Amino acid sequence: MSNIVIITGSVSPRSKTAALAARVAARLGREGFRVTTVHVRDLPAEDLLFGRVDSPAIAEATRVIAEAAGVVIATPIYKAAYTGVLKALLDLLPQFGLAGKAVLPLATGGTIAHVLSIDYGLRPVLQSLGARHVLAGLFLLDKALRLGEDGLLEIDDELGNKLEEVVRPFIDSVIREGLALPAREVAA
Repeated sequence: MSNIVIITGSVSPRSKTAALAARVAARLGREGFRVTTVHVRDLPAEDLLFGRVDSPAIAEATRVIAEAAGVVIATPIYKAAYTGVLKALLDLLPQFGLAGKAVLPLATGGTIAHVLSIDYGLRPVLQSLGARHVLAGLFLLDKALRLGEDGLLEIDDELGNKLEEVVRPFIDSVIREGLALPAREVAA
């Protein structure tokens, strides 16, 4: 069974970014991948800020990321950049902590002015961590996303299609590069 890890950089427990990540996790699950989500906000703040890579929570997050064939990064954009808590976790990964992995960046934000934050802010960090392939990401305007009463993300068909246009190539990249096979393909 192949692993995909989704890292969410939202600081809010009920966030549109986390709901977007959950939607992508469900989509990947339907393809047969085992998906683990790391919500950075749930990691001990002191461990993140003081760089305690040997703390149990940080060590576990690092292990899950190391064992993943692919990584999805989902973050809100604040002040033209991804969140500080996400940066704190990325800083604690080994120098080539994303080596050999396909990575899909996803971002949400309040203004179209932040659309380049993925390419100019996040992508260089992901590449410096050795990602094999950082796919074209997707920036979604916050006002186009709705949280249902059940906490699930509600988006229109057009945005759903745009999301599929980035998730499908991510899946294909993970499989094509020989990084992973979905569970249904490796079962004998």
